[in-house]
Amino acid sequence: METKWSSSAWKAAEPVYEAILKLPFITELKEGTLAAERFNFYIGQDSLYINVYSRVLAHIASRLADMTQVEDFLKFAGDGVYMEKALHSLYVSAGPRVMSPACLLYTSLLKAQACDDVAVEAAAILPCFWIYQAVGRHMFLTSRIEGNPYADWIKAYSNEEFDKSNARAIAICDDLAARASDEVRARMTDIFVEAARMEWLFWHSAYNMEQWPVEIRP
Repeated sequence: METKWSSSAWKAAEPVYEAILKLPFITELKEGTLAAERFNFYIGQDSLYINVYSRVLAHIASRLADMTQVEDFLKFAGDGVYMEKALHSLYVSAGPRVMSPACLLYTSLLKAQACDDVAVEAAAILPCFWIYQAVGRHMFLTSRIEGNPYADWIKAYSNEEFDKSNARAIAICDDLAARASDEVRARMTDIFVEAARMEWLFWHSAYNMEQWPVEIRP
């Protein structure tokens, strides 16, 4: 039986996922000991990220030929905005209006795939689904949720609806990969791994509350 693209892509990125689970941001969030200012910094940057991410999802939808897949990606875009607003209303205070270097790098990587094959652009957004689902599920199964100030965040990424969205995103990427050339599939895997590394960098940056070394004032 031929191995699905998603299986080989996850295997290629699995060392990054394992490194993510060891990040101080993730281990402290799981334990409920993460400093509120670090989490608020993350939430503020995540809000800026989601603004771009949702537009990339909508752009992918505009390029897909299968109308069911178009509807799925438009739903992903809408759900992303809804989840962002719901979660951020629970946690965030006045957040940053300027992207951190890591946030800008990650969103720039996603936008840079706009002129590549749509399969590559879709593969670029998949780690944001899959890694969040895997991390959320890991936290839910291995930590005590009761009393954790970040319980709502953990539950949001470990619930059945998010599992379904993640599974659907994987299935669409597998379908696109099955109809793509070997060269395109290789680029899909490469960008999947790069985007997974961006997930690591995003949380690492949030823990360190990364700032620009050169401040620009209007």
